[in-house]
Amino acid sequence: MLATKIRTAFAPCSLGTWPAALEAHPALARALGLQALWLKREDLTGGNKVRGLEFLLAGVPPRSVFVTVGATGSSHCLATARSAKTQGYRTAVATFPQPDTGVSRAVAACTAATANLVVSASSLFTLPWAVLRAWRAAHHLGRGAPHWIPGGGADPRAVLGQFLAALELGTQLDAPPDTIVVPLGTGGTAAGIALGVAWLGWSTAVVGVRVAPRIVANRWRTLRLARKTAALIRRAGIEFSVPRSALRIRVVDAMGKGYGHPTEEGERAGALAAEHGVRLDPTYGAKAFSVLQRADANVQRVVFWHTFAWP
Repeated sequence: MLATKIRTAFAPCSLGTWPAALEAHPALARALGLQALWLKREDLTGGNKVRGLEFLLAGVPPRSVFVTVGATGSSHCLATARSAKTQGYRTAVATFPQPDTGVSRAVAACTAATANLVVSASSLFTLPWAVLRAWRAAHHLGRGAPHWIPGGGADPRAVLGQFLAALELGTQLDAPPDTIVVPLGTGGTAAGIALGVAWLGWSTAVVGVRVAPRIVANRWRTLRLARKTAALIRRAGIEFSVPRSALRIRVVDAMGKGYGHPTEEGERAGALAAEHGVRLDPTYGAKAFSVLQRADANVQRVVFWHTFAWP
């Protein structure tokens, strides 16, 4: 089995309980004019970032320090700090401002309480200096040289975890869905899903809903991550072949004024989901879910990737 081979070759640590639930929501599907809607509940396992961190934190010596970067309300930064702490590691985090919401404040507070160091930049322009300060300080927080994790965990090793999530979905459905909808930030989750869909041979459309600036949230970068992950699997000695043409993702813009800024469409989507017992954050989930309110008539069976774990 491919998933077993990958876990054997890369020996990820254990941070989550898998599989993440796949929930059917027939009433919400009807409200959206869909035949069927499932939610992949990554939010119940600590958030989508946990899957990648199982690979990023694997095999690192005790008391090592990880350095990463994100917005003040970054679920990636919080997941990194929490996951590292459970494994006996330390973290230094550099953050940049994002619009102030109840959710971003809660995430920022939890990150500050969990990470060993948070260096706050006053703006994106001063972020490089904040990263440098965090990196230098990390040398004094633990043993050995610090370990860098890119923003959002957008690393082929982390994409392995998202790829396994897509294979997991393949065991939870009797037939491929028409569409999988996922928030598109730094692209790691969407890359893993696209790679999984291609390997499964599904004709399913993967729709990445852009919630971050185009420089990081774009089709080219996402597919490049998927290709680099495929190459990583092959370098581990695992037979793995996916035609380049089978790797597909469609990017839909829903960012609005900017990263972290709530949108009217997102607020309406969040309110509709809440009526059916589904809680969505304004930065990722609500914006991504809003595209289902304007879904194509030919799209009837949809999986929504619920990524955000509430702090």
